[in-house]
Amino acid sequence: MSASAWRTVLKINNIHAVVKILRRAVKEWRSPYVTEMSQAQRDPFRVLISTMLSLRTKDAVTEVASERLFALAHTPATMMHLTPRQIEKAIYPVGFYHTKARNIIQVCRDLVEQYGGKTPDEIDELVKLPGVGRKTANLVLTLGYCKLGICVDTHVHRITNRWGYVKTKTPEQTEMALREKLPTQYWIEINDELVAFGQNLCHPTSPKCSICPVFKYCERIGVTRSR
Repeated sequence: MSASAWRTVLKINNIHAVVKILRRAVKEWRSPYVTEMSQAQRDPFRVLISTMLSLRTKDAVTEVASERLFALAHTPATMMHLTPRQIEKAIYPVGFYHTKARNIIQVCRDLVEQYGGKTPDEIDELVKLPGVGRKTANLVLTLGYCKLGICVDTHVHRITNRWGYVKTKTPEQTEMALREKLPTQYWIEINDELVAFGQNLCHPTSPKCSICPVFKYCERIGVTRSR
């Protein structure tokens, strides 16, 4: 076996050890709001809307904004009748709240008119909705329907490349690479684990490598400064 092939075998085997370590580590940190909400009430529509709000927004802001909005309406049929101003007031200060308010109304209208008020459970259908990309679609599948999917946000993209587990340029490329390489039993959980890991230890700049529990498995690609 060539040296490069042997390294590939090692990386595939190491992912089992890495996930085992991550499962222990993330118990110390709070799960993302959308995950917590879905565990309390598995509602694909709430997952969809909350994830739309979470884009470019801190988790604490997403939580408060989502709860305010769902207090006004919690189904597509009721939410579509809110005015843009009502939604903007409820979700402020999430990022791009003007655009998100318009998208939410159109999403709700599309769900009612095209899907009978039901949130689709297929990625190809979900990404047809305004403001919905593959990250959001995968979260609806995994958290809303418990179906297989890989949600790749900035943390998953950055960390799996930093490890050297994948070598990709964009989150969508990372998703496709992970679908080929990551064992399916880890697909749903990997996003929650790497979001918490990325927020608390594996920062974009100056990651805390000195206390990282998976340090020995990481190639530290692109890391120029660490703590």
